[in-house]
Amino acid sequence: MEIKIGSRTISPNHPTYFIADIAANHDGSLERAKLLIRLAKDAGADAAKFQNFQAPKIVSDYGFQNLGSQQSHQSKWKKSVSEVYKDATVPFDWTPELKAICDEVGIDYFSSPYDFEAIDYLDQYMPAYKVGSGEIDWIEALEKMAFKGKPVILATGAANIGEVQRAVHTILRINTQLILLQCNTNYTGSLENLKFVNLNVLKTYATMFPTLNLGLSDHTPGHATVLGAIALGARVIEKHFTDDNDREGPDHPFAMNPSSWEEMVKRSRELEAALGSADKVVADNEKETVVIQRRCLRAARNLSKGEVVTRELLDVLRPATLGAIKPDVIDAVIGTKLINDLPKGKELNWTDLTKA
Repeated sequence: MEIKIGSRTISPNHPTYFIADIAANHDGSLERAKLLIRLAKDAGADAAKFQNFQAPKIVSDYGFQNLGSQQSHQSKWKKSVSEVYKDATVPFDWTPELKAICDEVGIDYFSSPYDFEAIDYLDQYMPAYKVGSGEIDWIEALEKMAFKGKPVILATGAANIGEVQRAVHTILRINTQLILLQCNTNYTGSLENLKFVNLNVLKTYATMFPTLNLGLSDHTPGHATVLGAIALGARVIEKHFTDDNDREGPDHPFAMNPSSWEEMVKRSRELEAALGSADKVVADNEKETVVIQRRCLRAARNLSKGEVVTRELLDVLRPATLGAIKPDVIDAVIGTKLINDLPKGKELNWTDLTKA
């Protein structure tokens, strides 16, 4: 089904919608956040996305302090998990200004809300809700977002198919405007992660949920995953975005920068053009090659009126002159009689023949 996000239509028959996830890459600066919006637009993004959370409402300091060593991508963090989330917070009072900049440059604004207060507050500013992978089994939050009546974009990293089904059906019971994203939530940015992206899950989603639009939320370097996902039917792509991968912060190392983002969009638009139609027809740009590369029946020697056509009298040669008899009906030509003289090499037309 077609889904509208802002002025854009999301469907398999429309261009891919690119979401630049600025997330924590504002580094605590509203001005940096605004700069990244402008850079994302210039690089070809269709939306600039943030993440609205309040550290005490998303992580338990006690829980992480007693979890032991930090896990996965968090192992490189120099601060505690709670401190990192506190530093990465997007204050609610930034929202009107971020939305205004997005409107000014012509890019959609939205955010992933991580608590009930954020879900309600952001509603007036956003054309869609993005659900982070970590929320996939927080059913009451999924329901609260679905009831807002706007498109819901659901990432499915670190989830099994049963959890995906439950989340999908939870949302669809309330709101049919759902976009389902395949995702792997290892944020180390290593090429080793490519073997865990599992783009073929998009085939499973297409089979299980044929009415849904699909996409990819990705954290791997390069463009292979994005191009592969688009080829498999994804029409929403979310990648993290920064202006400098060397900046210190949780999301900078694996984010796309303006140069790599622009290249990604360019290559994706080329792929979309190449994917084209599912109908197998003679394309407009190859109509001439139907003549010059195909064959037709031609006189193997000078032929005289009244001769009965045998196989030996026929050559099958290029070009396939318009109106000439094609080789797939050669059996119907053999045994007919010529009603015209034909020089060697001349194409045969049905008007040259009669029944013997």
